[in-house]
Amino acid sequence: MLELRDVSLDFRSSKGSFDHGVHHVLDQVSFKLYENETLGIIGRNGVGKTTMLRIMAGILAPTHGEVITRPGASASLLTLGLGHRLDLNGRDNAVLSAMLQGASKAEAMGYLEDIKAFSELGDSFEEPVKTYSAGMKSRLGFTTALLTHVDILLVDEILSVGDAEFRKKAEEAMKQRISGKQTVVFVSHSDTQVKDLCDRVLWIDQGRICAQGDPDETIARYRASMKK
Repeated sequence: MLELRDVSLDFRSSKGSFDHGVHHVLDQVSFKLYENETLGIIGRNGVGKTTMLRIMAGILAPTHGEVITRPGASASLLTLGLGHRLDLNGRDNAVLSAMLQGASKAEAMGYLEDIKAFSELGDSFEEPVKTYSAGMKSRLGFTTALLTHVDILLVDEILSVGDAEFRKKAEEAMKQRISGKQTVVFVSHSDTQVKDLCDRVLWIDQGRICAQGDPDETIARYRASMKK
């Protein structure tokens, strides 16, 4: 469905704290994503996981290398609060977020009642998002992301939402979503979620792939490296 070939991304730093003022976020990353596969990406904070998702979604362009997507396939990065405007109500924000994730306006409008029901926002769905608690914003963002349909889901830490009961509901809904004919790239710090949801895992550190393959084995190698 999608392939990265020798993808690198560099940022220039005016402070010169990196090699010749250049920060290597990703360094010659190559891998393939297969149809109906759920690929997990693990690693410490700041090693390039979210940047990699943004490149796969076409939000960022690599400095070197290329991203090859199957012709006609759509890819969308699902992050909490994508496109949220605090002055708009939950309903309008849900439409805006769905459209930013690739839905037409008509499709986005068609999702609204399901988004309202699953998010459990009730009458607050019609209130400005600036009045929402952090948990309410998370529920709105997750539900809009979940119910927007694309060929390749790029999921960035969206299962740590709301209270414990809603998190369980969210995880079950994600499992149902990816158990069918859905291609997914899933970034998470939760070993349990990665093992439960992913067919294959890729471990990235300092912008490079350290290992990839079986979830249990790759996670074990990653955790062992953190003890050194």
